[in-house]
Amino acid sequence: MVNITIDGKKLQVAEGTSVLDAAKEASVNIPHICHLEGLPPEGACGICVVSIKGERTPTRSCARQVTEGMEITTNSPILRKIRRTIVELMLAGHVKGCFTCERNQNCELLKLAFDLGVDTSRLQWKEPNYRIDDTSISVIRDPNKCILCGRCIRVCREIQTVGVIDFINRGDNTMVTTFLDRGLGNSECVNCGQCIHVCPVGAIKERSNI
Repeated sequence: MVNITIDGKKLQVAEGTSVLDAAKEASVNIPHICHLEGLPPEGACGICVVSIKGERTPTRSCARQVTEGMEITTNSPILRKIRRTIVELMLAGHVKGCFTCERNQNCELLKLAFDLGVDTSRLQWKEPNYRIDDTSISVIRDPNKCILCGRCIRVCREIQTVGVIDFINRGDNTMVTTFLDRGLGNSECVNCGQCIHVCPVGAIKERSNI
């Protein structure tokens, strides 16, 4: 066991525990969006940053393990500024249409924006106009709503061991799709629906029977 301090609260946690998991044990909420319980840290979104005493720059709590005597701050003006900027970036590249989205009342990005006080994005970004993938008999993907958190990729590859989707391209053109962008219906997708379950926004949804 190691002794650490989180936001002034002293506690003991097992050696090898991530800062994010240690905060959960202390009932301290660190905002995050790319992390999936039970899977190794990805560190893709950067929202879970914390400050550690003695270090100059914030670090991603999901990918950092605790050490003896570590003093952690999870909520400060600079950390809130970093998180708000990241959320603004996500919103800038996210197609607008929250009121008609299926995840309107259950959207992790919307909740995160509300919690951080982000109601608009200062960034000017060309709204995405990708083709909606409706080739599957049960799953519909809308890349225009995707925030590139990678959760669907990880659950497909590391839990379902199918691996039919992945990132392609770079920079502003990065997107999640299937091999050769042929669509889920033309891939080895088994229609398990786990990607729908972990998607924090409405980028992947179940095809309606109506």
